[in-house]
Amino acid sequence: MQQLMAGARSTVFPVLYPSQASLAAHPPYTHRIIEDPEWSLITVPHLSELCLQHIIHNFEKNPILDRLLPEHQRKVLDRLSTGLPLTVTANLISDEDYWKRCCTERWRVCDISNYGDSWKRMFLERHLENILKRFIPNTTDPNQVLELIPLCKDHVRKLEVDQFLPPVQVDQKEERDDVSDTGSYDEFDEVPVHHYDLGVLITALPRLEELHLTYGVKDCGMNFEWKLFNFTYRDCSNLAVAVKMCHNLKVFKLTRSNVDDDKTKLLVRNLLDHPCLVELNLSHNLIRDKGAQALGHLISRSRLETLNLCNNQIHHLGAQALARALAENSTLTSLNLRLNCVEDEGGEAIGRALLTNTTLKSIHLGSNNLSEPAAMLFSQVLAQNNTLMSIDFSCNHLGLDGGKQLLRGLADNKALIEFDLRQAEVDEETEYLIHQMVWANQEASRLESLQHIPDKPL
Repeated sequence: MQQLMAGARSTVFPVLYPSQASLAAHPPYTHRIIEDPEWSLITVPHLSELCLQHIIHNFEKNPILDRLLPEHQRKVLDRLSTGLPLTVTANLISDEDYWKRCCTERWRVCDISNYGDSWKRMFLERHLENILKRFIPNTTDPNQVLELIPLCKDHVRKLEVDQFLPPVQVDQKEERDDVSDTGSYDEFDEVPVHHYDLGVLITALPRLEELHLTYGVKDCGMNFEWKLFNFTYRDCSNLAVAVKMCHNLKVFKLTRSNVDDDKTKLLVRNLLDHPCLVELNLSHNLIRDKGAQALGHLISRSRLETLNLCNNQIHHLGAQALARALAENSTLTSLNLRLNCVEDEGGEAIGRALLTNTTLKSIHLGSNNLSEPAAMLFSQVLAQNNTLMSIDFSCNHLGLDGGKQLLRGLADNKALIEFDLRQAEVDEETEYLIHQMVWANQEASRLESLQHIPDKPL
């Protein structure tokens, strides 16, 4: 028994080790980390950062900005989407960096010097202009324009709209196509094509100072029709009433819009005694003598400083009416009559007015069929007028004697610094001598201006 107990105590149980085959078949567990390119050891973001991310993500539904600290506002503005609705951003965000991103992401060319160096003003003005250019009467919802008024009224100072789309007339076009084989359209009367009425919009923009308009369609291609460029009398009436109500308007340009005498007289009636208008541009239209006579009346009853009537159909009667107004005017400084046909009678009338006028600084009479008689009278103007600084007689028929008359009149003139005589049939030597005199006046004017520049403090 003792032997058995001793044997039991001495029994050693063997330690079981895995065989080589077993190790090969069942390798031991090894911990491996699979590589994750986005995995990092950075700690969980701060609570403030998580809050900012939430604000940015939900900004459209719950715009929170003014209650944030300045450094947090900066982070939010730098990360906000530029596609947020204007109803959210226009009256809330004034940060120029945000509006710069909005502009540069939408347009390739962004020159803020034309917008008072304000990115926000640029965005709001150009956005409104784009909507007006694409507005189709009776199709586009007017609320697209009206809803913008409270958002941009304090920022819009200038509107440049070079396209107004007419209403869609599909049915009428289809009917015309049906009878196109007969070649007769007499039974279908032309329906007037009226454009969007700007009255409600521009009268609600208290800071609007410049309005540049062209009634026509751009890039119409094979769909070209003359009626697409028809500025109707009703269009003109609506516009004239609206402009009259814009008391802060300083610059009004209505170009390439087929403005004739009747529309000119309608515009003038509403612009008489305007408190702020200083520049009027009606170039590239259809204004004749009666329209020019109405504009002469406007010169006498306004504060106009610049009048551009380039490329119209004004003859000597219209030029004489403008001259009568010019003789008594004391505000106009620039008059452009290029590409009209005032001829010598009209040119002489303007010249006689300039013998007494003391405010006009620039006169453009290029391509007006002027000849030697007009040049002779302007030689007197050059000798007596000490205000006129720029004259353009290019593309006329002044002739050799006309050029010599101008040279004699310029002998004692110290004010004229620009004189264009290209293609005026003036002798080359005479033109060279005139150029030398004008250049001397330019140098004298430049040196005088340098003397008046104040010294900058060191």
